[in-house]
Amino acid sequence: MKGLIAVVALALLAGCAQLDRFRSSEPSVEGWTTWTCDSQAKVLWRYTDDSRKEVDVRLGGAEQVYHLKQEPGASGSLYSDDMLAFHVKGEEGLVYWVATNDLIGRGCKAE
Repeated sequence: MKGLIAVVALALLAGCAQLDRFRSSEPSVEGWTTWTCDSQAKVLWRYTDDSRKEVDVRLGGAEQVYHLKQEPGASGSLYSDDMLAFHVKGEEGLVYWVATNDLIGRGCKAE
């Protein structure tokens, strides 16, 4: 019985250690550009490389970060993965879900 309690205690401690590691890797608002769309959706984004071929995008206050890569496009820059697309043209943006083509927001601009 004591052995079982010791194993459970070690598992709990290991779980807590993992939580701290994830918490410290959460992105902060610093370094992120915040845009508000016509739908009032908040989009936080930043370039992840100097060549501007990849961006990280967060929707609203969510902690999930979408890592998008640049796709060929006619005008502006289109970044996407299999879930989310982010199109930047000049000082505005457009965000939508790829699979359903559902619009999250257009006319997204810096605050």
